Amino acid sequence: MLAGLDPEQREVATALRGPVCVLAGAGTGKTRAITHRIAYGVRAGVLQPASVLAVTFTNRAAGEMRGRLRQLGAPGVQTRTFHSAALRQLQYFWPRAVGGELPRLLERKVQLVAEAAARARIRLDRNELRDVTGELEWAKVTQTAPEDYAAVLAKAGRDAPRDPAEIAGVYRGYEQLKRDRGVIDFEDVLLLTVGVLQDRPDIAEQVHRQYQHFVVDEYQDVSPLQQRLLDLWLGGRDSLCVVGDASQTIYSFTGATPDHLLDFRVRHPDATVVKLVRDYRSTPQVVHLANGVLAQATGRAAAARLELVAQREPGPEPVFTEYADEPAEAEGTARHIRRLIDAGVAPGSIAVLFRINAQSEVYEQALADRSVPYQLRGAERFFERPEVREAGVALRGAARAGGNDALLAEAARDGDLAAQVRAVLGTKGWSAEPPAGSGAARDRWESLAALVRLAEDFGRARPEASLGDLVDELAERAAAQHAPTVEGVTLASLHAAKGLEWDAVFLVGLTEGMLPITYAKTPEQVEEERRLLYVGVTRARVHLSLSWALARAPGGRAGRRPSRFLTGLRPGSGRGGGAGAVSQGGVERGGAERGAGARRRRRGPVRCRVCGRTLTDAGEIKLMRCEDCPSDMDEGLYERLRDWRADQARQLGQPAYCVFTDKTLIAIAEAMPVNEQELSVISGVGRRKLDRYGADVLDLCAGREPSGEAAGEP
Repeated sequence: MLAGLDPEQREVATALRGPVCVLAGAGTGKTRAITHRIAYGVRAGVLQPASVLAVTFTNRAAGEMRGRLRQLGAPGVQTRTFHSAALRQLQYFWPRAVGGELPRLLERKVQLVAEAAARARIRLDRNELRDVTGELEWAKVTQTAPEDYAAVLAKAGRDAPRDPAEIAGVYRGYEQLKRDRGVIDFEDVLLLTVGVLQDRPDIAEQVHRQYQHFVVDEYQDVSPLQQRLLDLWLGGRDSLCVVGDASQTIYSFTGATPDHLLDFRVRHPDATVVKLVRDYRSTPQVVHLANGVLAQATGRAAAARLELVAQREPGPEPVFTEYADEPAEAEGTARHIRRLIDAGVAPGSIAVLFRINAQSEVYEQALADRSVPYQLRGAERFFERPEVREAGVALRGAARAGGNDALLAEAARDGDLAAQVRAVLGTKGWSAEPPAGSGAARDRWESLAALVRLAEDFGRARPEASLGDLVDELAERAAAQHAPTVEGVTLASLHAAKGLEWDAVFLVGLTEGMLPITYAKTPEQVEEERRLLYVGVTRARVHLSLSWALARAPGGRAGRRPSRFLTGLRPGSGRGGGAGAVSQGGVERGGAERGAGARRRRRGPVRCRVCGRTLTDAGEIKLMRCEDCPSDMDEGLYERLRDWRADQARQLGQPAYCVFTDKTLIAIAEAMPVNEQELSVISGVGRRKLDRYGADVLDLCAGREPSGEAAGEP
């Protein structure tokens, strides 16, 4: 269960008691760490699967966590979003707490908000209606009543999309319409669950008996209302593990705040804090740029930022491109994407990310012109597409009557679940080869192909699974809106891209007024825009392109400027200023252990001793210099160290790298330490190796023959 975890991930997995806070940078394997923690706790008998509630913020993330836990042998753990967990409890306890059936859930509140505005004689266009709806959601998750809205707004320093008195009037009218029609919205689900748990100690006690252990992912996005619900679930207990990264706080407009994450140690002095900074997602070039974006950040979240350390092999440098106008930028982006696809990069592993959805149209056209398939993230839900609904009906029918179909029966006898699905969906428009070009036919094929790939993955994970099992899986995914991956270039806003990753990412439209967006006025709002760029950069595994256009349309005035966030990062833009302290990986233990020699690692950034640049690549950190900076290594000492290492490895019967890696030997030959203190600061020379090999290494550095006793020590 612990094999394959790095030291910090292992600390997470084995920290099963008391409050635990995991500060996890982008791409550092947080989901792996927390799922292994739950599964390890179940295997160790510390956690009972049914007593664990793991909550996150998206159905996709909850579905991914559920799938990983099932593969790790912990299928009974409840993994849900805050809303779905609360709704499940509310539906169960409502008849007992209130009586009757739970009011109907309002799926979309826009129409009711529009009606409330009309009754108040307030005219709202489409954009204003969306903004006012968002403002009502913010008011509810911050537990602000209509009569308090204006005062709370002023205290928060928040800009309202309309006159606060008008919004308060729409808010009152909206709540009255809901009462009149016997419906509740998603925010009411949380509010009502909080009310039931507060007012009914007997129900709260039943919930406490059911759930003894809690895991909260993306904790930086928790709203005050969600934190209140979590506190009621806990009931004063401290079996809580939270995971988050303040540098990825990008939803404050919804009421999310990183304060709960940043203050976790204040509220839980005995907490174990583990910092994950080893980036397994992105190349050193992408990681270096991501660290550079945050190096200029200010504010409370910036003070706690994590400096990522790349673990992947080097890749291409990020590309910065300036275009004359937006159509030229879209055409240039589509041209670059076409080259990547022709070179073997799958369309589904490419994304174009922008600040607002209105920017997508020109990229849709440019990709279509080059026959590049694409999907618009945040558009129609996958399981609501007509072809997906038809496919579901066909698969259910085939599962019931598969024995009467010769082709299905033969595939079932061979145990090939995917073959059965391909046979069924072949009657609905799926084929082994996609249709040419884009358009409705290609969109339909992509949806069906996504179901085929899901069946292939499901069959590999559960070789004994039947077609009926797959139908049940699809029903569960549809209920949770956990859609499979559709093969095509993803077009998405930066907000919608959170939690996803691609081999190639194109960040487009990076101009002042767009990023940061025009209405970001306060320092806090501007810093959130910077974090949006950071989230975008860290979505890329290998290829990263950043671009901007000087004019909106061809022939227009070239009055735009590239985003201020690129200053010091793009070529020829000068150097950006540094921020305050950064956090590196390690473990901090709370409570009494803190004063009893608990292991703590609190170091500043590692900088090249030649040019002073912050180092992020693991190999460069070992050398304490950039790979391309000049080396002052003592070649003779290096050869003596290699010969000594080979002798030690032979005596131990282990590979040479188990003694010291090549990079560590180079670092020693460059530093030529004269005492244990100087040797101990070289990366790769820990306490154990210092005790075992330190005397021999220092003898070699001094030109003396080593004692030769090191390998014989216990």
